[in-house]
Amino acid sequence: MDVITQMFQDLWKYIASITWRDVVDMLIVAFLAYQLLKLAHRSNAMRVLRGIVAVLVIWVAADFFDFHTLNLLLTSFIGVGFIALVVVFQPELRKALEQVGTGNIKKLIGREMISTWENAIIQTVEACKMLSWAREGALIVFERNIHLNDYIKTGTIINADTTAELLRNIFYPKAPLHDGAVIIQNARVSGAGCMLPLSGNQNLNRDLGMRHRAGIGMSEQSDAVVIIVSEETGSISVATDGMLKRHLTSETLEKLLRNEFIPQEEKERTLFDLFRSLLRGNRHE
Repeated sequence: MDVITQMFQDLWKYIASITWRDVVDMLIVAFLAYQLLKLAHRSNAMRVLRGIVAVLVIWVAADFFDFHTLNLLLTSFIGVGFIALVVVFQPELRKALEQVGTGNIKKLIGREMISTWENAIIQTVEACKMLSWAREGALIVFERNIHLNDYIKTGTIINADTTAELLRNIFYPKAPLHDGAVIIQNARVSGAGCMLPLSGNQNLNRDLGMRHRAGIGMSEQSDAVVIIVSEETGSISVATDGMLKRHLTSETLEKLLRNEFIPQEEKERTLFDLFRSLLRGNRHE
């Protein structure tokens, strides 16, 4: 009991010693680390970061087990690792420095992604409107927190900006990829012609075709937002969490997508404004 009491006393002393500057400092560092990881996740840099983590783990293990040769080799490798990182991430670093140099920090830490999502939503809604008018079927999946890489592998890798023209061309009835699904990751078209799991729900309306059942099945097995355009009627539907919302207007579709994908980016912008107001307050003091 004395040991536990002493531990809590030490913990309380540590907490009591934390000032508001320490809290702001930790929040800023955590926010910048989050933005760095998000940037890496949106690009191929994530693979490089995973490789770096693997090397660091092996280095620590070599030091722990006294593997002298391996330890010396990895130490030399890590010594030049910084230069290698600068070379690998040169495009990202250059873009970041250019934005900082022009004072456009807000765009650097979130505004650009907001604009990207807004464009993707507008372009998707426009495409669905035209596909609905032309009675051309479509199946569009918006990835959220659960990654859909395994489903993307079943189709053709696209990795392109989301535009209404691209979506219309993919779902043109004579196009080779029109029967599958388009999967959108981080506001970009990652794959087309992808195969989705069918819903096992026996209570679904018998009028629903395979495209609707695939959209519902995808929403059952992930947290994705799935848009379905009926080839027979031209109606627009959205499947989320195994539930299907049918006969949506283009305005309702756009509002739904904005509610799902824009708020998180707006929170990040609000957090930036909080940091800026704190900094302004410090200047006045």
